[in-house]
Amino acid sequence: MKAEIEAPSKPRILSQILLLICVGSFDSGGVLAVNMTISNTLIRGSVGGEALLSVRYTSFSLDLPVIKWQLRREKSVTVVQSIGTDIIGTLRPEYRDRILVFENGTLLLHNLRLSDDGTYDVEISITDDTFTGEASITLTVDESISRPYIDMESSSVLELSQNVILNCSHDNGTRTTYRWFKGGKPVTNMTRFVLSPDQKLLTITRVVMADDDIYVCTVENPVGNVTSLPLRLTVYRRSSLYIILSTGGIFLLITLVTVCACWTPSKKSKPPVRKSLSRVYDRCHHSPISHTDDLLPKTPEHNGVNAVTSLYILQQKDPSLDDSSSNSVESPPELDNPPCYTSSPSFNGCLVQSPRSPAHSPCRYT
Repeated sequence: MKAEIEAPSKPRILSQILLLICVGSFDSGGVLAVNMTISNTLIRGSVGGEALLSVRYTSFSLDLPVIKWQLRREKSVTVVQSIGTDIIGTLRPEYRDRILVFENGTLLLHNLRLSDDGTYDVEISITDDTFTGEASITLTVDESISRPYIDMESSSVLELSQNVILNCSHDNGTRTTYRWFKGGKPVTNMTRFVLSPDQKLLTITRVVMADDDIYVCTVENPVGNVTSLPLRLTVYRRSSLYIILSTGGIFLLITLVTVCACWTPSKKSKPPVRKSLSRVYDRCHHSPISHTDDLLPKTPEHNGVNAVTSLYILQQKDPSLDDSSSNSVESPPELDNPPCYTSSPSFNGCLVQSPRSPAHSPCRYT
C-alpha cells in the first residue's frame, strides 16, 4: 500500500522539475527578447529647433535591428523604418531631409513644426529574438512667445471707485499660461481682483488708493517665459483730479497769452498816398475849375481851324517842402498855388473858356 502511494509521486516530481527548467530558461533567456530603456519620456521642442527622441536596446544577437518609428494619430503614421541606420523605402514628403536614425534606435528630428507635436511609438526587432522591444515618447512643439504688453480700454489715470480691466496681450506663442504681479507680488482672486479662467484678464473693481502701484504680467509656455513692461496705475480722488486738470488749463492759457504778447506782425512799407488837387487855376487869371469836366482838353474852332489845348496837372506839393520858392504869389492855404501849364500851336489869339466858369478876357498865347 505504501509502495503504491509512492509510485505515482515520482512522475509528478519529474514533471514539476521539467516545468521549472522550462520556465527558468524562458525567464532567464534574455536573448529571446529585445530589452529597451528610455531616459526621458517627455521631450519639449520649439518651432524651427531640434528634438532628440533617445532610446537604447540590448540583445545578445549580433544581427542588425529593424527600427520603426510611428506617430500616433487616428491612424498611426509611419515616420521612418530602417535596418540599423539605413532607411528602408521612401520617406513621406513632410519628413524628407529632416530625419536621422542612430544605431541604438534614437531618432533626431530637425526643423520642428507644430505638426510634429504628438506621441511617438518605436519598435525594435531582431530576427533571432522572439519578442520585439517597444516604447513611447511624447514630443511637444511650441512657438516662442513674443514680449507681452498690457492693454487697457481706459487711461492709466483712474478716479477713485472706478473699474478697470487689464488685458495681457501678445502676438506669438502656443500653450500659454498667464500670471499677474502687483508691486512684485503675485495677484490672486480676491474681493476686488478678479482673474479670468485663463488668467489673461485682470479686473479691478472700485479701485482704492492702495491700488496705485506697478503691474506686470508674465506669459509662459513649455519653451520659455516672457514678462511685460511695467504699467503704473495712478489713482486720484475727484477733487485732486480737478485740481490737476485746472492747473494744467491755467498753465496752457498763460503760455498762449505769453506767446501772443511776444509776437509782433512784420511791418511792410506802404506806398505813399498821392494827393489830388482840389482845384486847378488858370495860369492867366487864376480862376478855379470847379468840375472835373473842366480838366479835359477843349478843341474850339477858330477860323475853321481846330485849336488844341492841353493842360498838364502837377501833383500838389506840401507848402513846408517848397519854402525855397519866394517868388510865388501868396494864396489861401487850401489852394497851395498849383501851377497850370497850357500848350498849343502858335496862334495870334485864342479864347479858352469853360462853360461852367465865368467869362474872362481872351489870353494870347505865344
